[in-house]
Amino acid sequence: MAIQLYLVRHGQTYFNLTRRLQGHSDAPLTAAGIEHGHDAGRRLANIHFNGAYSSDLTRAIHTAKYILSENKAGSPTWPQQLPDFREENFGSFEGIDSQVALTQLNAFTDTPYADYSDMIQKRGMAGSMDLFAKADPYQLAENYEAFISRIKRGFDFLLKEHKDGDQVLVVAHGTAIRAIVDYFGHPEMAGQSITNGAVTKIHLTKEDGRVEIFNDNEHVFKKA
Repeated sequence: MAIQLYLVRHGQTYFNLTRRLQGHSDAPLTAAGIEHGHDAGRRLANIHFNGAYSSDLTRAIHTAKYILSENKAGSPTWPQQLPDFREENFGSFEGIDSQVALTQLNAFTDTPYADYSDMIQKRGMAGSMDLFAKADPYQLAENYEAFISRIKRGFDFLLKEHKDGDQVLVVAHGTAIRAIVDYFGHPEMAGQSITNGAVTKIHLTKEDGRVEIFNDNEHVFKKA
């Protein structure tokens, strides 16, 4: 039994624009971010989604709404919210300029990192999440074990709710999508920043996930 999972990163937010860590915090979509949602929707307009979901953060809900407003294949018109697909919780680092946060994190490691992607490439996704958890003085940041446990719970829900061959939309978040492709055996993909509105397609089974399309913001998807 397998479903075709279309993961889309939400549109640009004001935190994205100002290069601040966002995590469980929320910021509204910019005008460009709204267009990212519509653009992804136009590229996915011919796909009939048997289920449409988003994380329960506003930026993902609104992006999903814009995507579904463009659909011409009889898909749901509103996403069901799934908290398990939230972004990583960065704890007390949320809202901080990403480079300032890296400077603070560098105090906890012998290997300094130039930026967030550099940290993931050198330390790995699990090690990067665990570093945030270790460095957060308020102990609010999520470690890798907690993060991946809820993502797997989200996958279990989708597989339980759908039948073999169903096509499923989930609007989620950049780090979450990077961690998902890393979990399915692609650390080289995880080291790349996810574009706002980009599509990652995964053939998902109970045992595994096969990444078929990654970080695509150009392809127009044809009816399956």
